[in-house]
Amino acid sequence: MSSKQMLAKIAELNKQLKKSITIMEVCGGHTNTVMRYGIRDELPENINLVSGPGCPVCVTAQEDVDNVVELALQGIPIATYGDMLRVPGTKMSLDDARSQGADVTIIYSADEMLKPENKKRVFFAVGFETTTPMTAFLLSKGITVYSAHKIMIPPMKALLDDPKIKIDGFILPGHVSTVAGEELWKNLGVPGVISGFGEEQILHGVCLLTELIIINEKKIINDYKEVVFKEGNTKAKELVEKTMKLCDASWRGVGVIPQSGLEPKENKLNAKIKYKEILKNVKSKEYKECICGDILKGIKKPTDCKLFGKACTPENPKGACMVSEEGSCQIEWRYRK
Repeated sequence: MSSKQMLAKIAELNKQLKKSITIMEVCGGHTNTVMRYGIRDELPENINLVSGPGCPVCVTAQEDVDNVVELALQGIPIATYGDMLRVPGTKMSLDDARSQGADVTIIYSADEMLKPENKKRVFFAVGFETTTPMTAFLLSKGITVYSAHKIMIPPMKALLDDPKIKIDGFILPGHVSTVAGEELWKNLGVPGVISGFGEEQILHGVCLLTELIIINEKKIINDYKEVVFKEGNTKAKELVEKTMKLCDASWRGVGVIPQSGLEPKENKLNAKIKYKEILKNVKSKEYKECICGDILKGIKKPTDCKLFGKACTPENPKGACMVSEEGSCQIEWRYRK
């Protein structure tokens, strides 16, 4: 079906709904498409589509940013992906530390860490199930890692338990599912649709979810079968299991969620342990006027923030959600017209 036909079908399904419903997409890639094509504006008023904690840069806790900044300032060479350089820390960003002479470099793929000039660096690693296997590969090669890796299910369940927002169903990230498989979502407790990233794919996901909500069926539908399989990428998962272990992790705006993060199994490759003396006195404090936490939980929209588009822009971000191309605030800024 075309987008127009699917919107017409959603409008018909809407007549069968007995209440307003909230559907959450938990992937920045989905949010990009939703905003680019104005999908929220085209849906019936009582089908509310909100963004969740699907941007790995955005959910990285303030203390993790501050810890890596401190390592850099204390002379520890750092490597990370580009977006992480501009995330504001309590004192400064990694980019600010680099301007003060700290040895911080950007990499564009994990295998760059295997270059001779990078092997002694600490890799500041972020991401969900999609990018974790690449970090696991580096650990298997003896690279020291500061891990801010996280897994998707625990925060989603935390959001379902939050009385401030009632989530009736999820549009689930296709790329996470490619690695983790359909089985990842089986005990979610609400309807979910694994979706690709096109306009028609997301609208079809909304159609399917609305149908499931109407009949009160809490099942998971794989609507991205061309790349997502039941078992996922078994080799990638085996590598992660071999080199990394679950740990409690702090999420920006949410707090500490038990067993929601991943860190190296080997203490000698875990920068948090290796450099614990440097990190023991680091103090963190979030920018008090930034509402990034509520935006990540779907409680508020970027335009609800009084900093949005004024004090906080992509050129001068005050919060993590304005830094990354997958961040809700930068996406809102990019497509606001």
